[in-house]
Amino acid sequence: MAATFELEVATPDRLLVKDQVTDAHIPGLGGYLGVLPEHAPLLSELGSGLLSYTIGGKSNSVIVSGGWVEILPGGTRVLAASAERPDEIDLKRAQESLDRAERRLKEAGDWDIVRTLRAAERARARVEAASKVRG
Repeated sequence: MAATFELEVATPDRLLVKDQVTDAHIPGLGGYLGVLPEHAPLLSELGSGLLSYTIGGKSNSVIVSGGWVEILPGGTRVLAASAERPDEIDLKRAQESLDRAERRLKEAGDWDIVRTLRAAERARARVEAASKVRG
């Protein structure tokens, strides 16, 4: 059996994942983090995007946004501000959020540009994940 480590993915409201995995790809604020068993300790701010992981050769994923990831040799913990499984996403609503954020980025306005960019990134990840699940 391949070496594994425990992956936990939680929000303040619920625990989405607590399982032994062989690898994980986690969206950090500065880019994706590839995690394998016995990874060096690391603490990073969580970005927005698809967190994927492998259990028994099968790929799984959740969408995460904001929060923190703690990587230790024996396990990885992700505390996300928000997280959901791709099949839980309302594709129409996610697309509307993406359209709204992209429209704000094109318009001159009194928008908080960083907040709007993060909203667009989060909505884009949700749309892509939900679209894959629905074919």
